[in-house]
Amino acid sequence: MSPDGPVLVGVDGSKAAVQAARLAAREAAMRRRPLRIVHAFVWPALQAPMALAPAVPPEGEVERYTREIVDEAARAAADEAPQLEIATQVVDGAATVVLLAEARSAALVVLGDHGFGPISGALVGSVASQVATHADGPVLVARGDCDRSGPVIVGVDGSELSAQAIGFAAEAADLRGTELLAVHTWTHPPSIGPGDMQPLVYDAAALQAEEEALLAESVAGVRERHPDLTVRQLSVQGRATKVLTEESARGQLLVVGARGRGGFTGLLLGSVSNALLYRSQCPLVVIRPTRH
Repeated sequence: MSPDGPVLVGVDGSKAAVQAARLAAREAAMRRRPLRIVHAFVWPALQAPMALAPAVPPEGEVERYTREIVDEAARAAADEAPQLEIATQVVDGAATVVLLAEARSAALVVLGDHGFGPISGALVGSVASQVATHADGPVLVARGDCDRSGPVIVGVDGSELSAQAIGFAAEAADLRGTELLAVHTWTHPPSIGPGDMQPLVYDAAALQAEEEALLAESVAGVRERHPDLTVRQLSVQGRATKVLTEESARGQLLVVGARGRGGFTGLLLGSVSNALLYRSQCPLVVIRPTRH
């Protein structure tokens, strides 16, 4: 990841990719960064008979076909942000491999939630899922209603990546001139260490106070860095995926860490962030660990 790099958007000619290009243009304009539009293409990978793939042109027209894909995305981006610096490129290679390499020098990667793939009805395309799982830096997936107003929502669980998510979300809310909604959930007292059993009886009021204190502590520094930002806190008992999905119906952006405190720490993408790739009702940002 490079904070001074461009906003990168991967496109494939699908409607979801064009929507992602529009969203990426808005992000780039807000951040005062250039926009880089990339289409990765491997002709031999298209092994379906031509009679079964009428949208794919004859081999001699591949260059024109791929050029039109990035040009269409560039036109959509320019409509969104006319003064934006836009660069386009068609890169020879598999989409996931190309985008992961490009992500190392990008400030943000933006993708549509699905595209032209072997399973056209998939809720989330394999490229979006793989890039969100492996990218070096934040990945924005253009899910749901990308033009909705409302707060920027961030999931908070006290982990290191959650702290990075809060920082990203606060900046995003500030840039948009909207409020930040910090959401923390819990279901029962956490185990203190490996092998510890959770208590069968506990003080619910005391637990709620502890969880609310964790949330307050997590967002304490936001107001210092963003003094004009309105920050609301929501601490509720419930499953994180369910609560964040419901809140996303009222937000314009949802931000979560790739993984949190629970589950298996070796997983590249936690259960909550993975589920939200399929369920969020607004654009979703997954904050990935950044390699130094």
